Amino acid sequence: MKFALFYEIPVAKPFTDGKEHAAYKNTLEQAVLGEQAGFHSFWTVEHHFLEEYSHCSNPEVLYGAIAAKTSTMRLGYGVRLLPKPYNHPIRSAESAAVLDLLSDGRVEFGTGRSSTRAEIEGFDIDPHDTRAMWSEALEHIVGAWTNEYYQADGKYWRMGGPRRVQPKPLQQPHPPLWGATSSADGHREIGRHGIGLCSFTVGVPPEDLVERIAMYREGLDECEKPVGKEINDRAATFTMVHCADTNEQAFADAEESFPWYIKTAVRHIGSLVDWMEGKDLGTYSYAEHMSQLDKEGTLDHLNFEYLRESGSAVVGDPDRCVELAERYQAAGCDLLLCLVNPYKIPHEKVMRSIELLGERVIPQFD
Repeated sequence: MKFALFYEIPVAKPFTDGKEHAAYKNTLEQAVLGEQAGFHSFWTVEHHFLEEYSHCSNPEVLYGAIAAKTSTMRLGYGVRLLPKPYNHPIRSAESAAVLDLLSDGRVEFGTGRSSTRAEIEGFDIDPHDTRAMWSEALEHIVGAWTNEYYQADGKYWRMGGPRRVQPKPLQQPHPPLWGATSSADGHREIGRHGIGLCSFTVGVPPEDLVERIAMYREGLDECEKPVGKEINDRAATFTMVHCADTNEQAFADAEESFPWYIKTAVRHIGSLVDWMEGKDLGTYSYAEHMSQLDKEGTLDHLNFEYLRESGSAVVGDPDRCVELAERYQAAGCDLLLCLVNPYKIPHEKVMRSIELLGERVIPQFD
């Protein structure tokens, strides 16, 4: 199992001068240390309008800065949002190709459709179209990368004649493709496309991932026509991670931020239910459960003790972090996406966590 740094880039209120600047500068410094520590890759989200939770709306500029300061660590889109009008697929193909060239072929191209009211409504998207848009956009992106000339001719995007989409990526036939999902049926759908899985199932014990990763593998077996020129059969899963010199220090550092992140994430996804009230939730049916957790008050009772004791987060001293990470490996995880700052863990403590993970945890999985 490989380890990756994963970022939302949160900015806690109040939004005073310099906070967003510091958040980005700190992320850049942590990424550079991450390469030195032996992390396989660095990933960030693309989110819009999610105050405090994520201020990472245009991550490609950040990827370029990291590419200039690193040489071996891979750069993962976690994810590029594909529905219209978030990003046009031809622009997505062009942007990722530029990054692949500048980074000497280090791009991991993760894709997704988004799952919050703030974003889907904010961009005036019909939620019932997002999965079909995602699937079609993937085909256009691969076509643009792998054909000398390409003409999009689909339901959502069309081009008036073939064009040479340029530049082309360095990696051949193209950068590895990934798809993100939070829903159970989405895991199978990702597999059916023949691409890597980014399982964004957070706040549950690693053993709960076994069935979902199995569904992904079943989808791979059912894949008759991969969207890419090569199948990516790796499964990545995402969890909060914090390592300190002692368990007591790690628990104190994470006690506020870990539950805050889970509660906020669930409420963002659950917001879809109120917006779509009286309508079929379709492929967002999983949001109903999250909405109920909030309305029934169950979410309010989620605390750090549960996350710590259930193994729903990797937190503790290096020995404890190794034991917890082994549970993710046993669940079938090939790449562990480590959210090292879910909310407001101080920069110096995140740096120490990355350092300890590199010295004492990652080497146990070589």
